[in-house]
Amino acid sequence: MLEYSLYQSGIHCADIIFKDDCIEHIKKDVFSNKWLEKTILKSKDITKYEEIYKINLKDLNSKLDEFNKIFNIEKFQVETPWGALYQKSEINNNIWCERNKKFPLDIVLVENEVVGFIVTTREVCNVLVKKGYEDYTPLKLWKEKEVSNPQYAVEFKGTFMVPMRDGVKLATDVWLPRNINKKIPTIFVRTPYGKKLFSQAHFKYVQRGYAVVIQDTRGREDSEGKWIPMHFEIEDGDDSINWIVSNDWSDKKVGMIGASYGGYVQWASAASGNKHLKALVSIVTAGGPFIDMPRKGGTLASGMLAWAFAMAEKRFKPENMIRDDWDEILKIRPLKDITKKALNTDVSFWNYWLKHDEYDEFWSKSNWFKHKNKIKVPAMVVSGWFDDNGMGTTEALDIVKEYEKGNKKVFLGPWMHSANTTRDIHGVGFGNNAVRYDLDYYYLAWFDKHLKNIDNGIEKEKEVEYYTLGDNRWREAENWLPKEVKLKNLYLSSSGNANKSDIDGKLIFEKVQAENHDTYVYDPENPAPHLIDLSENEVGVPDNYINVEKRSDVLVYSTDKLKEDITIAGDIHVEFFASSSARDTDWIVRLTDVDEDGNSIKLVDGVLRAKFRNSFDKIELLKPNRIEKYIIRTSKIGNTFRKGHKIRLTITSSADNFIFPNSNTGNDSSTDTEVVKATQKIYHGGKYTSLIKLPVL
Repeated sequence: MLEYSLYQSGIHCADIIFKDDCIEHIKKDVFSNKWLEKTILKSKDITKYEEIYKINLKDLNSKLDEFNKIFNIEKFQVETPWGALYQKSEINNNIWCERNKKFPLDIVLVENEVVGFIVTTREVCNVLVKKGYEDYTPLKLWKEKEVSNPQYAVEFKGTFMVPMRDGVKLATDVWLPRNINKKIPTIFVRTPYGKKLFSQAHFKYVQRGYAVVIQDTRGREDSEGKWIPMHFEIEDGDDSINWIVSNDWSDKKVGMIGASYGGYVQWASAASGNKHLKALVSIVTAGGPFIDMPRKGGTLASGMLAWAFAMAEKRFKPENMIRDDWDEILKIRPLKDITKKALNTDVSFWNYWLKHDEYDEFWSKSNWFKHKNKIKVPAMVVSGWFDDNGMGTTEALDIVKEYEKGNKKVFLGPWMHSANTTRDIHGVGFGNNAVRYDLDYYYLAWFDKHLKNIDNGIEKEKEVEYYTLGDNRWREAENWLPKEVKLKNLYLSSSGNANKSDIDGKLIFEKVQAENHDTYVYDPENPAPHLIDLSENEVGVPDNYINVEKRSDVLVYSTDKLKEDITIAGDIHVEFFASSSARDTDWIVRLTDVDEDGNSIKLVDGVLRAKFRNSFDKIELLKPNRIEKYIIRTSKIGNTFRKGHKIRLTITSSADNFIFPNSNTGNDSSTDTEVVKATQKIYHGGKYTSLIKLPVL
């Protein structure tokens, strides 16, 4: 028999007793604040708690003895008999880090005995530990720091239909600390995925003396109104906050937390200028429609289809994202017929997206960034280099960079949209320190500071913590961009010939005098791939693009092998001159890190539809073969190009799976069924100064 205590975000919520023939469970009832009787977990209960704790209890029970044998050694790396790979943490010798897995099960080893396990999600650090060994785990942080005490039982006050200014009512759940006899601050969550999915994960705030209010956004789940993604969130957020502070339990201070769409609604609420909104915890937030999704760079993001399918009905259906026929679906034309043919239904918001090709009043209504002068709310911003909503965080960072010290805290890690949940993405590995155990502590500390005025010192810390790939280290800065960054130009050059069959182009640090150009033909019926799995609903992930770069429709520009390390931290700006034989086309730029073996690992990319080269609110079709200048700002990155590696830029006109291929006709993309091939030329040298602006540290 082995007994462990289960903690979530520093709160002791259960005891797990592993026996040879069963698993016993003692749970603390959050509604009474009392421990329940011991029960034997049945199969359905094990499955339920595995989803809550992100720990496979049945599997763990069968392997506990084996774990002690495996880790009773002095090695850096171990492969288990069941194929799991573990490496010893470089930071803490007591921790072994699982590799090649989402939600890794990390091991805590003390004196050659396995005493605990750690699993992180975007918002929770789960710790399963033997009694007496808590200080060897992330629980030590919660004990050492000043945080709100988890002393209250949770009370559900009911679901309220809260009226918006136009009369539409939104379903809103209210959870309060039981028997608290003072006015308290509120943590507010707005979601299109169903408020019931999020309630239990936020009880930890109620236990620590906060009101928690969770709301279905307009047109979703139990709320009234029409569902148009991101369309009503500024006004609805404002009205909902005003309703919260009208309650007699409210001290009129509101904070918000959430990821992705749950990040977007925070910035939309802040854009209303509501004076009661005092703190944001923005995690992988979505941004403006043409900077981020769904009209990224003026294109239409096919990578959004999985999400759109899951949101096609009033209730969230994640099972709609899992398909094996995405290749066929992406080829359906015209685009307006995709949902009819793939889902046998007409999806109204998909039709709105297609109807509004340029940035107009429809899109302006969902653009919180245009109200940046109204946004003053202290904000914690969390994202990753491979977050497919990364440009939303870029907009958030552009706002908070002007904030006074203490009003912003930023974490930028080597993460995809499902942040802080893996050390390896699509075969690309990062350091064992890539996963952090302290994010949920910082979320609470941020609220404690800005909603309860608890003196926890968070405002005295460095305001930005970011991770550089290559050397796999966390760095600190006072702002983003780091003040140590200097822009350095890398200029495009070529071998002197204009055919892909010749030697690839060059990137050099000296300005190129000789004018030249490189040519390729883009065929919309044979688009270059963007290496993702659409069912994963992660479109910003890294991968090895070496084979994609061998295509004739991809131009490749590389430095020589570097003679010393170069570290960059910031956004990449690519400026280039190009012509096309078509009336419209797309440009896709990609920066990669090429190792000694030739593997070309994607760091960042950026896209731009040519007809929006001057402005997203005005279509300007191309004059065929006329040379134009283009500027593309990519997502942000921190990376050390190691000595012997190469810096590489590729330019092409398609990214299949990521964006729908441009037909090159200049016709309405929603109804177009024609395609034409386009001859594309990239100019450089002399008066055509095509370059990359690298933010060198």
